[in-house]
Amino acid sequence: MRDGGKMIDPKMRSSTRIEVNGQAAAVENLVIAGWTGRDANALEAHIRELEALGVPRPKATPTFYRVAASLLTQAAQIQVVGQETSGEAEPVLVNFGRQLMLGLGSDHTDRKVEAYDVSISKQACAKPLAKAFWPLEEVAGHWDDLVLRSFVEEDGKEVPYQEGALAAIRAPDDLLARYSAHAGGLQAGDAMFCGTLAVVGEVRPSSTFTIELADGVLGRAIRHTYAVEALPLA
Repeated sequence: MRDGGKMIDPKMRSSTRIEVNGQAAAVENLVIAGWTGRDANALEAHIRELEALGVPRPKATPTFYRVAASLLTQAAQIQVVGQETSGEAEPVLVNFGRQLMLGLGSDHTDRKVEAYDVSISKQACAKPLAKAFWPLEEVAGHWDDLVLRSFVEEDGKEVPYQEGALAAIRAPDDLLARYSAHAGGLQAGDAMFCGTLAVVGEVRPSSTFTIELADGVLGRAIRHTYAVEALPLA
């Protein structure tokens, strides 16, 4: 594990336990990859979407944010502060040592904090994670055909919030190569959120958020729903 460019003594490493296809596993290092759109026009649309909320333009694309692995959660509910947070469906790559696995998570973010510091906003909320994972080698050949979706709850109904093929997001080899040049690569015990898609309508909060990754080629899907409890601002 690394701290900036420094190595951390293995005896001092902390880890977060997660469930992977019914088995326990450990994640020691969590990275959020931002601005990973493959299409320049779609990426610009997402940047403008967040600029409308006061989020400054990134200095580089993609950008890699190191966040606490302890933020990962597979619970059915998360707690946030205030009414200005929202989720983002993202594919998640995890290096379990013997193989890379593909999962599904939500980069739940405090939008008010994001407006003045993106890095700090990444630390402000838990990062929900589904319990099902696929070996990356099973989907690498049809990555572009995988479909990412999310849904919010409005008036008691599930409403589409995001949808698109992973062709819109940088391919794993490309993203991992860029991260390797930035920080030495995705090591065993590392997890990376790989980016998201623009939303339908405006970025907005929801009391329930559902994420889905569909594999039409192999006829399967990963789906996870979590509730959001907004704690009052003192």
